[in-house]
Amino acid sequence: MITPDTKDWTWVLERPCADCGLDTSGLLFAEVPGLVRANAEFWTALLAGNGGEGEGLRERPAPGVWAPLEYACHVRDVFRTIEGRLRLMLAEDGPVFADWDQDATAVEERYREQDPAVVAGEIASAAERLAGVQAAVPAAGRQRAGQRSDGARFTVESLSRYTVHDVVHHRYDVTGERHGS
Repeated sequence: MITPDTKDWTWVLERPCADCGLDTSGLLFAEVPGLVRANAEFWTALLAGNGGEGEGLRERPAPGVWAPLEYACHVRDVFRTIEGRLRLMLAEDGPVFADWDQDATAVEERYREQDPAVVAGEIASAAERLAGVQAAVPAAGRQRAGQRSDGARFTVESLSRYTVHDVVHHRYDVTGERHGS
């Protein structure tokens, strides 16, 4: 059983993360698409390890901690979800995002049972679509806003930086390697 993460992680937009080491406040928006693509490369390489057979990828390192494959599936779904939210922010004024229960999704979609090779391809595709949307945002569009159902407000720029932290932090969760190390 995985205990749901109920922390409000929006603070990562204001100060460095003591765990993973990423300081999103110093990121330039132009860097974000490259960071998304680089993160996807990490996950696809991880999933291709051991011949793509998933050896060790399904094993949880401790009770209550996701297995690497579960983290990878979550990262894929983060890329997909954020792409949709960014598109919505660019098309509508002040949208409120539909709820996304990431923990329920992990159970419903049976993350630990998915095929690592398929997930690797899906991560690469989802990351490329997200990075493409981000790269195409004109400077004037970066301050368009949207809101989560819990009231957290984001701009296109802040949501993109928040997303980079999310996926970089999950790399740290799996490897223990801090960003930039």
